[in-house]
Amino acid sequence: MTSFQAAAGETPPPDAVHPRDSSPQTPTSVSRLGETVRDFVQRWGAVWVEGEITAWNKRGGHVFGRLKDATGDASISFRLWSSTLQRLPDDLAVGDRVIACVKGDYYVKSGEFSYTVSAMRHTGLGDQLERLERLRATLRAEGLFDPARKRPLPFLPHVIGLITGERSDAEKDVHRNAELRWPEVRFRTIHAAVQGDRCVPETLAALAALDADPEVDVIVIARGGGDPQTLLGFSDERLLRAVAAASTPVVSAIGHENDHPLLDDVADVRASTPTDAAKRVVPDVSEQRALVQQLRSRARTRLTQRVAHDIAQLEQLRSRPVLRDPESMLSARAQEVWTLLSRGRDQSRRRMDAATRATAELRASLRALSPGATLARGYAIAHIGDGVILRDAAQAPAGAPVVVTVARGSFAARSEGEVAESATPAAVDEASARPL
Repeated sequence: MTSFQAAAGETPPPDAVHPRDSSPQTPTSVSRLGETVRDFVQRWGAVWVEGEITAWNKRGGHVFGRLKDATGDASISFRLWSSTLQRLPDDLAVGDRVIACVKGDYYVKSGEFSYTVSAMRHTGLGDQLERLERLRATLRAEGLFDPARKRPLPFLPHVIGLITGERSDAEKDVHRNAELRWPEVRFRTIHAAVQGDRCVPETLAALAALDADPEVDVIVIARGGGDPQTLLGFSDERLLRAVAAASTPVVSAIGHENDHPLLDDVADVRASTPTDAAKRVVPDVSEQRALVQQLRSRARTRLTQRVAHDIAQLEQLRSRPVLRDPESMLSARAQEVWTLLSRGRDQSRRRMDAATRATAELRASLRALSPGATLARGYAIAHIGDGVILRDAAQAPAGAPVVVTVARGSFAARSEGEVAESATPAAVDEASARPL
């Protein structure tokens, strides 16, 4: 209280009284008390604490849970905001032993005390998780996680190779669910340790044996759930590279939905549980039968529709006049064909007659111009021995041999020299022109 208030005998308001100065005469307020506690808690800073998760409830993307001490004598509640949850491992669950970085929070309005988690990881797995993350980055860089290299599962495998623990629930789940879906399914099961030091070598030997079997079409590696420590064998680099190099498709069915060993990323198919693996490797016979019936029904419907459509088209074509009475088209064109045929005959005959007359005229002209016709009228052709035709009597001096060609044949003669003028061609023409 101030000196003025003390001198005046006034009582200060509760908000003005610090909790350590409170008394029955000068009490503090609830809000002042809450603010004092909040300020005190905030001065603590962050604390690393170890415990077991006993509650893990998701609401609105956030997690509200509780951590219990190893002795079981104490527990705390915590809040984990969604932004922080995205940075944490996906496999955190009730029952896990963890170490968490927490910071106290006191809410003045409700008077509640809680802790906000800024980091959390499994106890004792810090170094191992770091190594696994480095291995994950290496394998991803090498392309072992690439979806393009994943091999598709066969539609209906002849034999399913199964690697699992002996007399395990995982083996029973895979067999039971696969046989429910396809009763004739066949398995070749090889038991191997699914945790501990024997896990990796026995799983590698089983994988090599099944991969070498030509009857095995797909290999399932199955195990029930467990804490991350027991699942470390399925993140071993030797096993991961063997699975990537296998020629047979491999299905990883390790643990439950939240379990995520590196085998899930390298395998060709990741199944959330062994039961899910059985559903992935064999089809459901009832679904396939229903699909076959559906396809048959669709094929029958389509075929019926196609036949009905073709029949309707055929009837439509048959109803056309040209197909209903095909001879009518021929009858209508018969007279036209006969007319064209007659016209063609007449034109051919006229052209033949004209060509015959022209040929006769040409033949007569050729005969009139032919040397044979001239020779037939009594004329002759005389030429000397070298084939020169005589056109002048001077060309054949007396005693020269002459060949004379008449209408029928040739004969040899000898020139007696040039004769009198009365025997010249002009005299001959004049004599032949005289009347007898």
